[in-house]
Amino acid sequence: MITSLIVAVAENGVIGNQGGLPWRLSSDLKTFRRITMGKPVIMGRKTFASLPKVLDGRDNIVVTRDSLFEVEGVTAVGSVADALVVARVLARTSGADEVMIIGGSEIFRQALPVVSRIYLTKVAANPEGDVFFPPLDMSEWREVSVETLPKGERDEYAARLHILERVET
Repeated sequence: MITSLIVAVAENGVIGNQGGLPWRLSSDLKTFRRITMGKPVIMGRKTFASLPKVLDGRDNIVVTRDSLFEVEGVTAVGSVADALVVARVLARTSGADEVMIIGGSEIFRQALPVVSRIYLTKVAANPEGDVFFPPLDMSEWREVSVETLPKGERDEYAARLHILERVET
């Protein structure tokens, strides 16, 4: 089972601003949906709160310290480790071969040591933001593909999807 991380990052490392995305990128949202559909998705409570609704077609797992957190269609857990256990069981049950980590910054930081693939959308912009992607040690990763996400009329910026896989040591 592959554990993957999916994130859009600006040139300055920004991934969020004031509880939302710091850009409009319809093409990246479509790519996110295509890659994550049918797979368990793990996110923090703030990332979940930034979504308009529970992500359909995916098992939603939210990491939170709030023991009273309860939302229909969401499995709440207390740690990234617990989320990974639940996600792997759900993936096996549904036939998915991949578990997706979708944010935010602290969840990414905690999950990075166990992630074997990163779907990294590099956004050609330097927006203001208050949430940043943790630094990657690129000696641990190799790029296996790059896909240009064409800038459509509903996209503020150009972007490219880089798929990275962990270098076996």
